[in-house]
Amino acid sequence: MSIKLPKDSPMLTSSFTYGVATAAFQIEGANTEDGRLESIWDRFCQQPNKVKNQDNGSVACDHYHLWEEDVKLIQSLGVDAYRLSIAWPRVIQQDGTINPLGVRFYKLLLNALRDVGIKTFVTLYHWDLPQHLEDNGGWLNRDTCYRFRDYADLISQELSDYVDSWATFNEPFCAAILGYELGIHAPGLNHPRYGRQAAHHILLAHGLALPVLRKNAPHAQIGIVLNMNRSYAASEKSEDQFAGLMRETLDNQFFIEPLMTGQYPQVLKLIAPEYLPAMILEEDMQIISQPIDFLGLNYYTCNHNAFDAKYLFKNVRNKKTVEYTDIGWEVAPHAFEELLINLNQQYRLPLFLSLKMEPPVLTY
Repeated sequence: MSIKLPKDSPMLTSSFTYGVATAAFQIEGANTEDGRLESIWDRFCQQPNKVKNQDNGSVACDHYHLWEEDVKLIQSLGVDAYRLSIAWPRVIQQDGTINPLGVRFYKLLLNALRDVGIKTFVTLYHWDLPQHLEDNGGWLNRDTCYRFRDYADLISQELSDYVDSWATFNEPFCAAILGYELGIHAPGLNHPRYGRQAAHHILLAHGLALPVLRKNAPHAQIGIVLNMNRSYAASEKSEDQFAGLMRETLDNQFFIEPLMTGQYPQVLKLIAPEYLPAMILEEDMQIISQPIDFLGLNYYTCNHNAFDAKYLFKNVRNKKTVEYTDIGWEVAPHAFEELLINLNQQYRLPLFLSLKMEPPVLTY
């Protein structure tokens, strides 16, 4: 696929930021070195039939040892920015104190990026919860929200001089729904009520972290990154139109509406209350909906939905002849445009856009 930009495209201006991105567990390796604790993905990878070939993060790209070469590689690409995540189990010890060896790694890396003029976009949580917190309930335990706030406080004090932008979470949908409701991501739990409660606690943890990040990093941009796909009805039938609406509500609006308006989608209260968190305290929504400097948006594909009496919707293939990726994602640039227009009509969003044709970060 080739892409040709209009002459007046913001992507052709010097103010547009081009970047590359990674996640700690996917690249770092060294998952037992220098005091790094076990994460839920370390444990998940050990379980039979969860990860293809039972691949794990013990070596990965060996970035922990090869980071200097990797910085040179990033520089050689001519990009403006690098988005990376901090491994919570690497920088915080089980007693809640800083692990100086883990912090040293990120200071060296971030300082080297700064020296070569690469802007740094740091994500605090890209799914690698310390396993000892999962043993105490993980994101189903409200206390984990406060442990995340403490982690955000400590690590932002250590790294504030090196970071241009902080994202609290990457893709709460994946961490909560895929991890706690569908069981296909770590920690591999599979319960119809777990996912939405875990999601609520992740959004709450985001809100709790905002004040400490603003205190410790007053000159940095601070926000959160959501993944969103465009949802379509499989046909003009009313039941399929309803299915498309529910998919959009549960996948997209469930996560963005609390951040922007301080409430979960009202339609769920009337039609599907089982998809609302079971436990919400009075002050939670105000904490979640504090102002942010940016909303990151990761876009992958679109989906088509037919009515299902049990689950409200089911995913079906596009009836038109379209291109699919090797993992079954429809290649749908038009859906990305429609998604942005639709969101803009509902909210005023300070967007950072990430087009995941793996994995450039596009921002304006």
